[in-house]
Amino acid sequence: MSIRNFTVVGAGQMGSGIAQVAAQSGFTVRLLDLEEAFVRKGMRGIDKYLFRQVEKGRLTETEKGEVLSRIRPTTDLAEAVRETDIVVEAVVENMEVKTDLFKKLDEKAPGHAILATNTSSLPITGIAAATQRPDHVIGMHFMNPVPVMKLVEVIRGLATSDNVFEAVEKLARDMGKHPVEVNDSPGFVSNRVLMPMINEAVYTVYEGVAEPEAVDEVMKLGMNHPMGPLTLADFIGLDTCLYIMETLYEGFGDPKYRPCPLLRKYVKAGWLGRKTGRGFYTYE
Repeated sequence: MSIRNFTVVGAGQMGSGIAQVAAQSGFTVRLLDLEEAFVRKGMRGIDKYLFRQVEKGRLTETEKGEVLSRIRPTTDLAEAVRETDIVVEAVVENMEVKTDLFKKLDEKAPGHAILATNTSSLPITGIAAATQRPDHVIGMHFMNPVPVMKLVEVIRGLATSDNVFEAVEKLARDMGKHPVEVNDSPGFVSNRVLMPMINEAVYTVYEGVAEPEAVDEVMKLGMNHPMGPLTLADFIGLDTCLYIMETLYEGFGDPKYRPCPLLRKYVKAGWLGRKTGRGFYTYE
């Protein structure tokens, strides 16, 4: 199963990062979003990242231009998937939104095309059930920031075929990533392990055990983590952390996954972390 033409749906931080890495790996990429403004913002982010790489001597101006020329921004779904070999979806982490999108992708994409989701916690099998090609649906969970992080969780749904898994595993390697096979389960491996740690860090603040700075210093200096859990939560987005914790809590029914009330309070207040300028820390 050969993959040459690549479509990314969602031009946000994750989607634009995936599109950039695919283009740098030599693929022709269509970057799709609902509105022209969203696509332009995604392209500006890619251009800014590549400009920094040129400044650091890691790319030439010519190479930067070649990468950008391989990315074709669009707001037309039918055009974006007409000749695609794989679609990687990177839209909002909401099951209803994703299943509705996958129904449309199933109708418009060629029969051979693989439909992959970058979901960080939602069931691949449930997303696949919205299509007529569940054997061609798979999880391809990139880590943030995509151009930097090597890991990709490749998640089999219940019906995902071996051929599709092998093609996506090879694709991840062709993109310079390290694929790890994971079966379909709430939170997969990465967020099933990471999010309860973040949630417990929030509880230590909620219960007055320590201030955020102290919690992060303990984990950085004592456990050799490059970033403290509360700084990381702000980077990910507290709304995303809450959504994943709710997915884990619903999926397993285990109280150890119950989101901390302080996390809920911050999200209700609109304190979502870096993207809003305030979370556990304040940002310029």
